[in-house]
Amino acid sequence: VAFVVDTFSRRIVGWSAATSKETRLVLDALEMALWQRERNQRPYQEGELIHHSDAGSQYTSFALAEHLDRAGIAASIGSVGDAYDNALMESTIGLFKTELTKPRRPWKTLSEVELATAEWVDWYCHRRLHGEIGHVPPAEYETNYYRATTKPQVTVTT
Repeated sequence: VAFVVDTFSRRIVGWSAATSKETRLVLDALEMALWQRERNQRPYQEGELIHHSDAGSQYTSFALAEHLDRAGIAASIGSVGDAYDNALMESTIGLFKTELTKPRRPWKTLSEVELATAEWVDWYCHRRLHGEIGHVPPAEYETNYYRATTKPQVTVTT
């Protein structure tokens, strides 16, 4: 499973599951993240995103580099063997394994993993409390932020 996490809110905005760690796994998670932000009326502007990852082969492929370049997303790859360089993702993956995959193994099919992952991501983003963002779920944290920073439209009627 590959995740795309918004570092601001800790929200998982994209994910993908596959039986092998290939570039398509990462591209699918990235595309879901971009679609999710568009759907939530929070599209990104070219040049404002950074895709940070570890140095796994699925993240260092030419296909991913070209995709990020075309989308105007900067690539940042951590140093080899340094878990602290990618601590947010290591923490998210650790929680995923501890809270979902290890307790429910063995997994029989990819479809079973995908359904369970979708349910866990929904819980993680909408109900799980995160200490780093004030003990609220990521979706609530984002809603509160945008509500506080978005100026209401003024309508004049005559």
